[in-house]
Amino acid sequence: MPHLTRNNSQKRNIPRNRSWFAHLWQESFGEPDPIAPASARPNPAQWSDSRITAAWLGHATVLINFFGIHVLTDPALFPRIGLRLPGLTLGPKRLTAPALTAEELPRIDLVLLSHAHFDHFDIPTLARLNRSAMVITASRTADLLRWQRFRQVRELSWNETKQLITHAGGIKVTAFRVRHWGARMRRDAYRGYNGYLLEREDRRILFGGDTALISFAELQAHGPIDLAILPIGAYDPWIHSHCTPEQAVCMADEARAHFILPIHHQTFRLSFEGFFEPIERLQTALKSAPERIAVREIGETFVLP
Repeated sequence: MPHLTRNNSQKRNIPRNRSWFAHLWQESFGEPDPIAPASARPNPAQWSDSRITAAWLGHATVLINFFGIHVLTDPALFPRIGLRLPGLTLGPKRLTAPALTAEELPRIDLVLLSHAHFDHFDIPTLARLNRSAMVITASRTADLLRWQRFRQVRELSWNETKQLITHAGGIKVTAFRVRHWGARMRRDAYRGYNGYLLEREDRRILFGGDTALISFAELQAHGPIDLAILPIGAYDPWIHSHCTPEQAVCMADEARAHFILPIHHQTFRLSFEGFFEPIERLQTALKSAPERIAVREIGETFVLP
């Protein structure tokens, strides 16, 4: 992957001798690194409504055309994520720009929110989306959207299913258990956290959100999964809440998922592993079946065969 070096991101690893608090302080107030452009730019206007198409916009944000239904996962498209104060956001800055801005998105039909962490539940981005979008979110998180005035906001608990009707037809959403936590601040550990399974016209997409290693074997009951969108970064040292690339492959295999679209890397400094390490480890883990990796860099588009 020689073209990856264009981001020059090997210099952007977190020093091991820096505390996490010091890192966040430096991220918020220190001299900012330039934000590298995404390596590709999707063109949703050219996507066919008769296919399943997905583009990785950065971090856990994926834009999907599911046979004419536009789905957006964990939207976070601003330069920083974190606690917003007047004129300031306290939190990590992007290493790589989003492949599309909020203004460049097509009209969104469905937003999936896996949990309330700032890097997955970004209020400034959500405020830029069309109000007609329906939102599926984890239990005890809908209060965070009380000022957004979306058409419909529905919380789902694990193993709960919701059938949604859009202009392009129906889509079935099932929440499933992942291994993570849901608190947005220190005192709201009661908030839920989900993965989601989307089903439409006998095709299935899994969105893992954030998760450490957990069994996905029970998902086999829904049938083969065409595309698994799974996190592969932020595992060092957060292995108890984020899976490694190899573990992501194991979970995809347990769920009988064919293709894997890796997320949660190449976007923010959230852990100590190198910028390229997650995708390189994923490629090594799938060296006997490299075609299963749907995308490798932010901005790339995948069309399901």
